[in-house]
Amino acid sequence: TRLKPPSAAHWFGTDDFGRDVFSRTLIGARLSLIMGFGATFIAFAVGVPLGLLSGYASRRVDEIIMRAMDILMSFPPILLGLLILTVTTPSLWKAMIAVGIVYIPAIVRLTRSVTLEIAQEEFILAARARNDGVWYILFREILPNAWPPLVVEAGLRVTFAILLGAAFSFLGMGAQPPSSDWGLMISDARPYLEQAPWLALAPGLALSLTVIGINLLGDGLRIVLDPRLETRRSH
Repeated sequence: TRLKPPSAAHWFGTDDFGRDVFSRTLIGARLSLIMGFGATFIAFAVGVPLGLLSGYASRRVDEIIMRAMDILMSFPPILLGLLILTVTTPSLWKAMIAVGIVYIPAIVRLTRSVTLEIAQEEFILAARARNDGVWYILFREILPNAWPPLVVEAGLRVTFAILLGAAFSFLGMGAQPPSSDWGLMISDARPYLEQAPWLALAPGLALSLTVIGINLLGDGLRIVLDPRLETRRSH
C-alpha cells in the first residue's frame, strides 16, 4: 500500500511507509494546536508581567526591560529559535519553548503600551492615593482593563506560533519521526513531490486552513471587543 493515490479507502492517499495520510493529518492537527497554544501561553506568561512592570515601574526598570527586549528582537524569529534549539536535542516541546521565547518581546511591547495608557486613568490615580501596592495595581486594576487587546493579540500569536513551529519541524529542529507534525510531514514528502504530491498537499492545506480559520476568529474577537470597529464598518 505504499504511495497509493487518494481513494475511497485512503482519502488523502498513503505515504512511503503505507500509512494513511488522512489519519496522520488529523493527528498532526493536535500537535500543531499544542504548539500554537503552548508557545503563546509561554510568551504571555512571561511577557505580560514584564510588560506591566515596564509600563508602570520606574524609568530605570523600564529601560532595562526594554533594552533586553530590543536585543531579542534584533534577531530574526527563525534564527533566534534555531539558536535556542541547536544547544539541545530537537523535540516538539523544546521547539514550543523556543517559539514562546521568540514572541516574548512582542507581548512585552504591547502590554507596556497598553499599561502606559491605562496608568493615566483616574481610577489608577485613586489607587495610588489609597496607597495600594504596585502588584495589586498591576494585576487587579490595570490587567483586567488591558485584556481586550491582549486577547486579540493572542489569536494572532497562535497562528504565528503554528507556522514557526511547522518551520522548525520542517528543518528537523522540532518534532521528530515518526511524529505526524505537519511541518515534518511536508519535509518527509520532498523526495516524492513528483511521484506522490498528495503527501505534501494534505498537511500543507491543513496548515493553511488552520491559520486562516484562527485569523478569522481573531478578526471576530477584535470586532466584539472593540465596538468602534463595527460602527466604522456600518458607516
